[in-house]
Amino acid sequence: MAAEKAECDALKKECDGLRAQIEAARKAVNDGSMTAAAGGASEVGRVQLKLRKTLKGHLAKIYSLHWAADSRSMVSASQDGKLLVWDTFTGNKLVAVPLKSAWVMSVALAPSGNLVASGGLDNMCTVCNIKSASPKTLRELDAHTGYLSCCRFLSDTEILTASGDTTCCLWDLETGKQKIIFTNHIGDCMSLALSSDMNTFISGACDSLAKLWDLREGTCKQTFSGHTSDINAISYFPDGNCIVTGSDDCSCKMYDLRSDQELMSYQDASLNAGVTSLALSSSGRLIFAGYDDFNCHIWDALKGEKVGVLSGHDNRVSCTGVPADGMGVCTGSWDSFLKLWN
Repeated sequence: MAAEKAECDALKKECDGLRAQIEAARKAVNDGSMTAAAGGASEVGRVQLKLRKTLKGHLAKIYSLHWAADSRSMVSASQDGKLLVWDTFTGNKLVAVPLKSAWVMSVALAPSGNLVASGGLDNMCTVCNIKSASPKTLRELDAHTGYLSCCRFLSDTEILTASGDTTCCLWDLETGKQKIIFTNHIGDCMSLALSSDMNTFISGACDSLAKLWDLREGTCKQTFSGHTSDINAISYFPDGNCIVTGSDDCSCKMYDLRSDQELMSYQDASLNAGVTSLALSSSGRLIFAGYDDFNCHIWDALKGEKVGVLSGHDNRVSCTGVPADGMGVCTGSWDSFLKLWN
């Protein structure tokens, strides 16, 4: 036993040494700061968005939303056991998908608009066809041993899932089998986002780390530390060179994939609430972050300043989403309502 402990201590020491070396190497190439680089950029000013619509239909907490590629329809998932597909222009419900398990945590629409996937505490990813006369379950993907926290389609034949079992997984929808299992996190995997070229994806987890993965090789390429608590939300910057994370430590952070380090932290001493979700404007200048304080706060990505707030929900803002055309932002909340702002 003593020998094993000595070996563990030696390995821990080696790990700490390697970490210090990595930190030193990062510092060596860190020749500027975001604040200095963005000094010449013009101010955004106060961002005041108007509430355009409140979408009512769910009867319990809303946990997730996802915009369709057409920037008009959107799907939302609630623990009333329903997925609702909305026409956001009219506020009408287009499709209602009843779920076997009401404990849903994530929902996604396929790029084609034909399929919708959801999952949660049932540890399964259920894929439904919503273009048939009545929503039809195509596949139940059930190899995860923990809850399903996030899912995203690559196409009508492939989907990526993140789970509380610490893994992410790429599935083949035609066979219903796992193609690649991504293991490297040491805490529940909470969120993922796909790059626009579909070659890489990023994940955030309860080990307070964000990771970049290569879908072609099935390996972890980069790891970003800095948060001091669970990462609940993660998103690519529109140009694909940076990522933005949101955490229970009350902050959002931006990391640069090329220089392999943190560029900016977005936090406010008076804002003592965890970040639940985030979405970026189509230029990337604005970060819309949902918090536990029932509000969605707006940050200037370049200056690191808070430039606005969307308030109107009566409970935690659990999900935020900006459509592909960038014409607005939608917030979903535990108060059972979705709100559209622009």
